[in-house]
Amino acid sequence: MREHYVFADRADDIAAALAGVALPDDPARAAEALTTTLQAASGDLHLRVRHYPEGVPPEQGEEAVRAHWSRQARRTAGGVAQVRRLDGGTGLLEIAPMLPPPEDAAPYVVAAFGLLNGVERLVIDLRACVGGSPETVTLVVSHLVGPQPVHLQDLVGRDGSRESFRTDPAVDGLGERIPVVVLTSSRTFSGGEELAYDLQALGRATVVGETTGGGAHPRQGFDLTDVLQAHVPVARSVNVVTGGNWEGTGVTPDVACAAGRALGVALAL
Repeated sequence: MREHYVFADRADDIAAALAGVALPDDPARAAEALTTTLQAASGDLHLRVRHYPEGVPPEQGEEAVRAHWSRQARRTAGGVAQVRRLDGGTGLLEIAPMLPPPEDAAPYVVAAFGLLNGVERLVIDLRACVGGSPETVTLVVSHLVGPQPVHLQDLVGRDGSRESFRTDPAVDGLGERIPVVVLTSSRTFSGGEELAYDLQALGRATVVGETTGGGAHPRQGFDLTDVLQAHVPVARSVNVVTGGNWEGTGVTPDVACAAGRALGVALAL
C-alpha cells in the first residue's frame, strides 16, 4: 500500500486500517476480511485481496503473464461472447467477461467487426463485462471512429508519469456514422466501464441500462501467499473529454432502465 497505491497521501491511513484485522485461518475468509477493510478505508472497489484456490495468476515474468492471458483469450474468444445480426440492420456485439490484452484479443475483435460489416446500427452489450485491457478498449473504439486518431484517455501514475491511449486510424472498422448503443448493468466494471464511458464522452454512443460499478483505477497484483493476491490500484484514468473518470460514481446511463430490459429498450430507440 505505502509503496504502490496510486494516492500516496491516503496510503498510510489505509495501511493502518489493516493493523486491526484479525485474519481467519481459512484463506477465502481472510481475503474477504482484508477486502472489506481495504474498501471501507478507501472506497476503492479495485483495492482488494482475492483468493485463488488453484494458485494465484502470474503478475511477474513476461512469458508467464503472456501464457496466462493467451489461455484466457482462447477460453473466452478474446472477450467476444456473441456476435449477431438482428432484424432491421442492427448488429449486436456482446463483450464478456473481459477484454484481454490486444495481442490475444485482436483476432477475435477484428473478426467480430468483420461479421458486423454493413450493419446500420450497433448495440454493444457490456452488461456482463467486468474488466479489460485499456489497449483493447482502444482497439474496439478504433472500429467506431473516423480516420483521424482520437485521444481517449491517459493513465496517470502516483509519480505523475502518463500513458496515453489513442485510436488507430489504420483500423478498418464500421466508421463514425452508424448509431451505437451501449448496454450496461450494475455489474459492468473497470474496462467494461471504460468502453462505455469513452464512447459516451465522445458523444459516440447512447448508454442504456443501469449505473455501472464505479471502478476506474487500473491495478497491479501482489502475491501474499500461493493462493492470496492483493490487487492494488497503481494509476488513475483521466478521460480527455471530461478530465475525470467514473471512479466511485459509475457510468450514468443516458436512458436508465433495469439491465434485463436494456436490449429491448435499446432496440426501441
